[in-house]
Amino acid sequence: MKLISLIRPKQWLKNLFVFAPILFAGQLLNFPMLAKTLYAFAAFCLTSSMVYIINDIVDIDADRNHKKKRFRPLASGEVSVREAVIFGFILLLPVLLILTRLEINFSVVILIYFLLNILYTFKFKHVVILDVFIISIGFMLRVEGGAAAIGAVFSSWMILTTIFLSLFLAISKRRAELSGTENENVENQRKVLEHYDITFTDQMNTVAVTGTIICYALYTVSDKAVSTFHTDNLIYTTPFVIYGMFRYLYLLHKKNLGESPEQIVTKDLSLIINIFLWFIVSFAIIYKPKLTSFFN
Repeated sequence: MKLISLIRPKQWLKNLFVFAPILFAGQLLNFPMLAKTLYAFAAFCLTSSMVYIINDIVDIDADRNHKKKRFRPLASGEVSVREAVIFGFILLLPVLLILTRLEINFSVVILIYFLLNILYTFKFKHVVILDVFIISIGFMLRVEGGAAAIGAVFSSWMILTTIFLSLFLAISKRRAELSGTENENVENQRKVLEHYDITFTDQMNTVAVTGTIICYALYTVSDKAVSTFHTDNLIYTTPFVIYGMFRYLYLLHKKNLGESPEQIVTKDLSLIINIFLWFIVSFAIIYKPKLTSFFN
């Protein structure tokens, strides 16, 4: 159990971005492509877990000063550094096996993702603004990885949507870390926080939210989307995106949440229902022709 906690399986929720290309390529019912996407998802989960292990080894002293992170396996002493390193190498083996089953382009994406996160762990997470951009690029690489796994070309508008959305999540995390009443020594726990303040993060979030909504709306009516799905009805999924962004802001500002995006997405009932409805409506619009031909 302590080793499972070390690889943070709850964080794997972020890797669901890998499924965006197959969903919007209209190939979710294509089982060979779905299998490749599942392989890509597994590869990102295991690779991100290796990154978490490295990060926890590097941050072991800082985590011990954090009221929550001090209970992590390495910081608490439940797992030794030696055990963590060995387990990290064990995780590498299935990743290498998965890469043999996917296109070389996916291997390039996963390598870039891993190296970028290593640079983030050792350097970039201490550089103001660049730290949240690196997190954002990580999400973009998940999307690019999903596209590379199935040989799809992802819309530029959706790439921009992913960038703005992930920036929003990263900035919200910084804001929550600053405003959390239990984080009394935030600078000692995360040095870059001394360069941020609530007003600054709120201003950046305004840009990120606006960019997410506008880029997504423009994607739904883009020539590529209309020609791919043979309809412009995808625009009707935009209200779900707007509501989701506003709900997240509400939880961030009024409930002081946001430090753990995966907890918000999995525990807030309103947000869960909204995401579910967005998926159902999107699926119905994108796959209506295929479903109609299937049942006729």
